[in-house]
Parts: sequence; C-alpha cells; structure tokens
Amino acid sequence: MHSNPNPQNVDPEQIARFSALAHRWWDPQGDLRPLHEINPLRLHYIDERAPLAGQQVLDVGCGGGLLSEAMARCQAQVVGIDVGEDALAVARMHAQAEGLAIDYRQITPEELSTQSPQQFDIITCMEMLEHVPDPASVISACARLLKPGGQVFFSTLNRNPKAFALAIIGAEYLLRMIPRGTHEYARFIKPVEMDRWIRQAGLKTREFTGLSYHPLMQRYRLTQDISVNYFVHACKEQCS
Repeated sequence: MHSNPNPQNVDPEQIARFSALAHRWWDPQGDLRPLHEINPLRLHYIDERAPLAGQQVLDVGCGGGLLSEAMARCQAQVVGIDVGEDALAVARMHAQAEGLAIDYRQITPEELSTQSPQQFDIITCMEMLEHVPDPASVISACARLLKPGGQVFFSTLNRNPKAFALAIIGAEYLLRMIPRGTHEYARFIKPVEMDRWIRQAGLKTREFTGLSYHPLMQRYRLTQDISVNYFVHACKEQCS
C-alpha cells in the first residue's frame, strides 16, 4: 500500500483552471468538448467490463458530472467527488434539472477512504491522475474504497514524445481542442508506472486499452495503441 496517503493531494492551480471552465462544463461545443465526445466511449468501456446497474459507484474527480450522470442513467447508485467547488455546484444543478439522484461531495479520495473504506463496487477515476501532485496516493485511496472483488477504472496520458506532440502541441496549440495549459507533460504517466502503483496499492491490473483520435474524421475510438491516451481496468482481491 502507499505508505503516506496525502489527504490534501490537490493542486490549487489545477483547481482554479477547471473552476474557470465550470460554467461551460455542459456545453458540448465548448472548451470541454473532447470530454463530451469521449463520454459514450468511457461509459461503454466501463459498463461492458463491470455492469453498472444496481452497483455502488464512486466517480473520483467527477468535475461537472458528465460521467457521473451517464452512470446514474445506467441505474447505478453514484457518489461523485471533487475538490472544485464551482464544478460541483454545476454538477448538482444539472443533476437536479435532469431528475438524477447523485450524491456529490467536496472531498479528496484520500479523505473519503478514511470515512468509507470498502464501500464501493466500482470506482472510476478518469482524466484526473495527471492533475494531482501524487497520483499513487489517489490509486491507493481507490483501493481502500473498493469492496473485495471491486473494479476500478483509470484513464490518463502516456509520457513520451508522441504524447507530447499529440496531446499538448496538437490538441492544445494546433487543433485548439482544449485550452492551452490544460496538461503538464511532466505529469503524464507511463503505463509501467501506473501498473507499479496499482500493484503497490494491492490491486490487480486487468488490461490497458488505448484511446485514439482521428483529426480528419474528428472521431475517437478504442484501440490497442496505448502510446498517448489510455484506460486501465484493475480489480481488488477475489476478482477473476
């Protein structure tokens, strides 16, 4: 297990950046358009491997609630956590308008893991690890929050020259798909690092799956190529 979990594992600059975007979180043509476009892929990837209906689900780093709402529509009982007050306010208002009962809380996964250990069947932590100072601490907290046999899903960016070229130079500067400064290359995570942190947390890696973007077709798809964006499926003990 990670020996020194950090309950304040937050970056104020990252919080401020996403807080500034909070009012546009649900605009499918806005600054967070890529999240809207990949959300159906994320949902299908998760639900195919760990059916959501009737499950206790935690969405770590939920932001304005795109994935949380999608999972709630699959009949999951969803708790969404984030440290950004503005994004959570947007998430609560949107869920209420949609008639969805989602429990949104302003708390870190480390703090929640001391309050509610082994409470969740499924945990999602998507596009979040590269925005915190200590990603291994988040992974360890997710392990503590999972029930035995529970499933956890992460997504992040690989750290190599190709990822720098496509995810920062391409997406932020050339195609302007996301605001400049959204990502810091030094915080990208190599799959070997991710796998090590998962094992150190007492979890078992099930698979790595790539997510690629075709700029001409303007479409995302799942792939075996994990050189830029990738998903990780892991589970706790007693999983098959």
